Amino acid sequence: MESSLFIDITLTSGLALFVVGFIGGMVSGFIGSGGAFVLTPAMMTLGVPGIVAVASNICHKFPKSLVGAMKRHKYGQVDVKLGLIMGVFAEVGMLAGKQIMTGIKHTYGDVGTSLYVSVVFVIVLAIVGSFVLRDAYRMFQQEKAAGGGVSPHQTTRLARWVQAIRIPGTMVWFPSIKAQVSLLFIIPLGFATGMLAATIAVGGFIGVPAMIYVLGAPALMASATELVIAFVMGLGGTILYALDGVVDIRLAMIILAGSLFGIQIGAIGTTYVKDSVVKLVMGLIMVIVLFSRFFYVPGYLSHLELISPLPEATIATLKILGDATLVLALAVGGLTIIVALIKGMAAHRLAQEV
Repeated sequence: MESSLFIDITLTSGLALFVVGFIGGMVSGFIGSGGAFVLTPAMMTLGVPGIVAVASNICHKFPKSLVGAMKRHKYGQVDVKLGLIMGVFAEVGMLAGKQIMTGIKHTYGDVGTSLYVSVVFVIVLAIVGSFVLRDAYRMFQQEKAAGGGVSPHQTTRLARWVQAIRIPGTMVWFPSIKAQVSLLFIIPLGFATGMLAATIAVGGFIGVPAMIYVLGAPALMASATELVIAFVMGLGGTILYALDGVVDIRLAMIILAGSLFGIQIGAIGTTYVKDSVVKLVMGLIMVIVLFSRFFYVPGYLSHLELISPLPEATIATLKILGDATLVLALAVGGLTIIVALIKGMAAHRLAQEV
């Protein structure tokens, strides 16, 4: 595979990558989706081709995810068994997704991979983001009706059905679910998680909702367990993409340096907030990033001559809108997590005094 063009890293772009990594780390530790749905678009905004952004993001993910998983394991939030089993099947999906990405690279070049990543982001973020926000609103209403207390975890009807299915020789008991689930349900969920992670570096969009709504795990445990899956996927995915020469180790290390600090704050924040806050933050960032990537799509289509050529001034304006929206997403994510952490710690301290 021909080498992709790696961007020049200046002092300004290096600092920007570090800050992005820090905020992405906070998001990762807080909601457990790896934070890649912030990091991948941010790298592409700085001029990194889609396939390089995905590969470098996967590379930085596995050590960061290991740190986050270990941190949240201390709080009893990680289901190691579920994470490892889903991670193994996710590796198979990672291999399939990598073949799709390299195929697009061969056919359409770097712009083609950027277009593919952007379109998938818009579609997936629209579906998952709206669903998560709706669920967060419902949880807020339940907590309000309960007098502000924490709404107990409620297993969905689909999860109860999945847990009720008994297939001899395939049943495994998982601590987070507190029930047995057939491996025949775990396999497709793991495969889909890995395939999406290989194509846009975001497996948590499938992994976390699947564990919550399909398997019946609480939101906090699902987000923490996803870090284990991300570690397994990231390790294998890095090797696969490195063999094709599209992993920019400079990007990975700068982002990792920032994210290792941020992930500590995000992981601590989960111990002071409710599940509804975790889902609210996740949904808000998803929707904002969705619009950020949407502004880039016309430019990619124009460069590939899939639509009538657009004036360069129009493409530049759309890029500015995309950049500004991404900055907004980073600001909303970082500030929301910090504010939630401060309020949660204050409430916890007051409760201890009482």
